[in-house]
Amino acid sequence: MRQIVRYILLFVMFSGVGSLCVQAQNAINQPYSELGVGLLNKNANGILDAMGGTALAMQDPYTINFRNPASYAAFDSLSFVGDVGASIFFSTLKQNNLAQKNTYARPSYIAIGLPVTRHWRTSVGVVPFSTVGYDVTDSRTIDNIGDVSYSYSGNGGLNQLYWGNAFRICKGLSIGLNTSYMFGTLSHSSNTAFSESNFYNSVVHDNFHVNGIYLSAGAQYFVDIKEKHRLGLGVTYSNTAYIWVKEDLLVNYYTGIYSSVTTYDTIVHTNNKTENLRIPQSVGGGLSYTYNNRLTIAADVTWHNWAKFKYNSLADTMTNSISSSLGIQYIPDPLSNKFFRKMAFRAGAKFSTGELVLQNHAINEFGVTVGVGIPLTTFNTHSSLNVMFEYGKMGTLADNLIRQNYFRIGLCFTLQERWYQRKKLD
Repeated sequence: MRQIVRYILLFVMFSGVGSLCVQAQNAINQPYSELGVGLLNKNANGILDAMGGTALAMQDPYTINFRNPASYAAFDSLSFVGDVGASIFFSTLKQNNLAQKNTYARPSYIAIGLPVTRHWRTSVGVVPFSTVGYDVTDSRTIDNIGDVSYSYSGNGGLNQLYWGNAFRICKGLSIGLNTSYMFGTLSHSSNTAFSESNFYNSVVHDNFHVNGIYLSAGAQYFVDIKEKHRLGLGVTYSNTAYIWVKEDLLVNYYTGIYSSVTTYDTIVHTNNKTENLRIPQSVGGGLSYTYNNRLTIAADVTWHNWAKFKYNSLADTMTNSISSSLGIQYIPDPLSNKFFRKMAFRAGAKFSTGELVLQNHAINEFGVTVGVGIPLTTFNTHSSLNVMFEYGKMGTLADNLIRQNYFRIGLCFTLQERWYQRKKLD
């Protein structure tokens, strides 16, 4: 009976986040997601997110760390691991003396991991790459024309369906590769409306349909010092990817109010030629230190070559960026039978110089995180519910730009199930 409950709960969790993927992707309100391919997903899995997203030199038998595919090599040889997560955001957008509050939810990821052979492990999952969601209005008075209203909106985003494989080369050394199918639609709309009736108003809908292959590789090396000390090194590399794009453009000209148009004309343009969107390369490195499987301290640094991003009208002002993070985890006693002594306590901080430069200002981001891992003894020793809280800032108020302050609650459910152990009959 307990096993049936496990499978039902796993199905509900995966189905719930799958539904959230459809409903929440367009729910965000972040003006900077208008640029490039949208607001980039820089998060790790729910456990490592609570450590500031520090992940490159981290591996665990019961954690799916898709930020470095070499980490899959640590999967337990007798277990299946399922992991699913989602986040709830409470954000405040500020510009000069104006402020707007928003609440929205977003999926984090869905992933599974399992062993294949003695030295080969694999993982499959869906991870958001970017999200588009904004709704901005503006108005101006122009000489000889009158009042003009502008509105801009967008939705959609890119997702990665990845298949990762890791191989243990020798004691302490592993390598891995994530092969991702990137897909999604980036939709942008703009509306220009004149107060005078002798001008034609216009609505422009621009949709970019994206799909292609994206590769990222990693390596990790761990060495034990004496009995209780362990040092780890991790590196990752994502190649420059040329993703296929098709663009659909729809232009509507009208007079009156758009919801009750009096005069209407339409221009439709479909670019049947497939073009390339260039996702630039990135390189990262990380270090970790673990004492007696109780205390872990880790740090990451990653360089992103976003100055090389390119695709026609999507090639906005982008620049190279550096992101860094620091995280810590403490478990009082991982082998204890007592509930509270098996809980994991986590904290971290992260900073990114940002890949956008507007009016000579870098749109950087800073965040601090805390979290707790709650063991689910109803299932087994290594299943857990993980809760994370993050406070962060993005952007600036200088030169009429927008700053976002946000508070994020992250939830992650990890299920470990022993599938490869034969039952013995007495």
